Amino acid sequence: MPGFGEIAVSALICLGAFFLFVGSFGLAKLPDLMRRLHGPTKATTLGIGALLIASMLYFILEDEIVSLQELLITTFLFLTAPVTALMVAKAHILLDKNDQEHLPPTGREVGWSVLDAPQTDEVKKS
Repeated sequence: MPGFGEIAVSALICLGAFFLFVGSFGLAKLPDLMRRLHGPTKATTLGIGALLIASMLYFILEDEIVSLQELLITTFLFLTAPVTALMVAKAHILLDKNDQEHLPPTGREVGWSVLDAPQTDEVKKS
């Protein structure tokens, strides 16, 4: 493997490890659920993505094998992490309806769409 390839793979591994550490530290130390979502959805996803791209680059440079599994995993993580965080945040807002004064203002005449949505008959029964 050429020297530039080793440097690129090493840099991606170090960058990925740093972001994984920051995301894990944020998940463990931030005070509430809404703030804890940022650790795994932003920093940790970027760290895993960097490690997977480093793995893909290593196998391309070392064995001349194009491994698309890492690219697919990275794409899947970058697509699903924000959606998962959105669903967890919406569930948290809905379950904590009595504590609405802690929600930031929306900057519009209407409030949060999750809380202002009209309820259907099925939701009213449960």
